[in-house]
Amino acid sequence: MPIVSKRGAQAPSSPIRKLVPLANAARTSGRRVHHLNIGQPDMETPAVMRAALAEYGETVIAYGPSGGDVEFRNVLFEYYRSLGVDLQPHELIVTTGASEAVHLALATCLDHGDELLVPDPMYANYLGYGGVLGNRICPIPTSVETGYHLPEELEAFLTPRTRAVLMCNPANPTGAVYSEEEVQRVLDFCVKHDLFVIADEVYREFVYDGDVCRSVLSYPEAVGRAVVVDSLSKRYSLCGARIGCFVTNNEEIATAAMKLAQARLSPPALAQVVASRASRLPSDYFTRVKREYRQRRDTVYEALVGIPGVTVHRPEGAFYQMARLPVEDAETFVRYMLTEFHRDGQTVMLAPAAGFYAAPGAGRDEVRIAYVLEQEKLAQAMWLVEEALDQFNG
Repeated sequence: MPIVSKRGAQAPSSPIRKLVPLANAARTSGRRVHHLNIGQPDMETPAVMRAALAEYGETVIAYGPSGGDVEFRNVLFEYYRSLGVDLQPHELIVTTGASEAVHLALATCLDHGDELLVPDPMYANYLGYGGVLGNRICPIPTSVETGYHLPEELEAFLTPRTRAVLMCNPANPTGAVYSEEEVQRVLDFCVKHDLFVIADEVYREFVYDGDVCRSVLSYPEAVGRAVVVDSLSKRYSLCGARIGCFVTNNEEIATAAMKLAQARLSPPALAQVVASRASRLPSDYFTRVKREYRQRRDTVYEALVGIPGVTVHRPEGAFYQMARLPVEDAETFVRYMLTEFHRDGQTVMLAPAAGFYAAPGAGRDEVRIAYVLEQEKLAQAMWLVEEALDQFNG
């Protein structure tokens, strides 16, 4: 009997989705599960976007250009101009969400066996794609005590196989927002050692105590070495549309990425039709969205601060809260909440944080909480977590 490949066998399970069967079983048994394990906003997808599907008039949903349809590309070019970044046509490829953009970035910037420096903890799919492509993810350790910000010195993490630094800003899963000084330090490091910088800027607008994050593409030092991963999933509550983009000012990387994009033919046609409507949204759209998420952040953070034994740092951006719990193994606790615990027929699903770490053994007592539900539900969920911790440890 043929056996599974090493690549397939060693691919990590998603810390976000691996316990979904337990959540499904809890619902089947009649319990209500508050899903704080995944960054699926409950914000309404803008009506003008949803209307695009009803108004779609083509009789055939056909293949489009590998780099994306003209109308949607123009929306993206205008969006980047608003950030102070003028792109050439060959510098942008529309992708099937940010996930495909991450895959293109790693596949074109690194060879098998090359190393990638990433602040730890990190978005779990970096570990998955890196493993599949044969790249080694080397963690830059961060901690709750420093708000998950970068260490002053990066030289200690460099090896002869280092080819790139990947940073997510604002960061998933920590909610850290790297300052311009931190980004500049990373870029100077990349220039000094001739490295690529891969910037995941999916949560660019979700900054709660300052301005929108400046794109790495706007830094002079990024010319020729920057690759940006972007998505409309969180920006407009379009997660299921699976639409994003890959952007680079390195012509060779752009050419290589386009060859890979051609191999998958074209990005999703209907998703581009929907996403093109972003240009019709009112100018205060993000003002209202950010206000709501700021309030949600405060609801979760303030509740966690009041739970004995829990250690947290107030997130500065994105919509995730890391929390160190007074337990030995957070995954065991999350399983317990889904299989044994409930109050008034309700329980909560969190994401065990160990799966977001590249460093072995790190994050075993931590969870990631996605504050993507309305405030009343979040407050109820935090009360349930406190009750569950009390019962679990008792």
